Amino acid sequence: MSPEIIYYLIIGIITFNFLLDSFLDYLNYTRFDAKPPESLEYLYDTSEYVKSQNYKKDKFKFGVVQSTFSLMLILIFLSLEGFQIVNSIANQYADYSILVSLLFFGILFLASELLSLPFDYYFTFTIEERYGFNTTSKGLFWKDKLKSFLLTIVLGGVILGLILVFYNYVGTDFWWYTWIFVAIISVLLNMFYAKLLVPLFNKQAPLEDGNLRSKIEKYASRMNFNLENVFVIDGSKRSKKANAYFSGFGKEKRVTLFDTLINDLNDEEIVAVLAHEVGHYKKKHIIVNLFISIVNVGFTLWLLSLFVSEPLLAQALGVNETSFHVGLVAFSFLYAPISLITGIFTNILSRKFEYQADNFAKSTFSGEYLSSALKKLSKNSLSNLTPHPAYVYFHFSHPPLIERLRNLKNNL
Repeated sequence: MSPEIIYYLIIGIITFNFLLDSFLDYLNYTRFDAKPPESLEYLYDTSEYVKSQNYKKDKFKFGVVQSTFSLMLILIFLSLEGFQIVNSIANQYADYSILVSLLFFGILFLASELLSLPFDYYFTFTIEERYGFNTTSKGLFWKDKLKSFLLTIVLGGVILGLILVFYNYVGTDFWWYTWIFVAIISVLLNMFYAKLLVPLFNKQAPLEDGNLRSKIEKYASRMNFNLENVFVIDGSKRSKKANAYFSGFGKEKRVTLFDTLINDLNDEEIVAVLAHEVGHYKKKHIIVNLFISIVNVGFTLWLLSLFVSEPLLAQALGVNETSFHVGLVAFSFLYAPISLITGIFTNILSRKFEYQADNFAKSTFSGEYLSSALKKLSKNSLSNLTPHPAYVYFHFSHPPLIERLRNLKNNL
């Protein structure tokens, strides 16, 4: 196979992904004006439903502009042999191969961040602001961006640097060492994410004593579920959208409730949401997802080890010298179809897990309160009540609201 064929294969994959996503987005767009399911007609009044439709339409139009811009940019970049230009700059300012690779990815990351900033800013302060979701200040927006940038540079640089060390010392067998390293990092992040990373962006505080905490503790005790760590996070300083999540395991497990969730739901509905999260833990979903993620990483790294040193990959991107960083970029383009398939699989599994967690909450607490909580959260976030089935299949990690409500009603 020649470099030219690989080049056009990369172009074809990029274009196919764009067309597929655009087609799915359009299918979903055609359902925005559909009447809500009969059982949900009362959820919005007329003006609220029009607002929710306009919100989805504005996000769709924004997505079209952003994705088209990204496609044109990468195609122009490839046609101008942009990776060769970046590689030359990296080699000009660094001598050691590891430093060259780090500088190469650093330049690409910086360029990507700068190009995405206007879109992020517009979405936050125009679209989210227009529909009453945004609560972040411009100062906080820029502070978040700076923190995220520095965190990515530091953590990403350390992780990538170690991977490059493995590659330099053991060659294509680097994937074993990298796999073990990434698996350890994944476990540690899962356990200590809320303790180490969340505080960089949000304040967390233990849920205060009162009726809500008493009801949560009563439920946890009845489930024989040791839940000492229930925290409230100040999500309202950025958005009015509500959320809750479970993190860690063992002694480090904790439930985090957004303050917006506490404001939007009553105590029983919050306990029902928490029961759903406990269901994920009891059903071992966290462990299964972590295991699948680690296996997927191992498979990806193994494939990468087979091709990363192939000169044809670098030549396909217009780079004459073979290097780990250029091979990695070319591989990431070629891996996209496999990533699409694994993404579909993980979404199918995730939706199945959501049903199981819903059923657990129903059987151990209340399906009625969970249903009312889901309705309120959907209404307050102006979510799509009529998504296209194809869009759901490819993109939804959670079942549509109507399907979750039907499952709660029918599953005994």
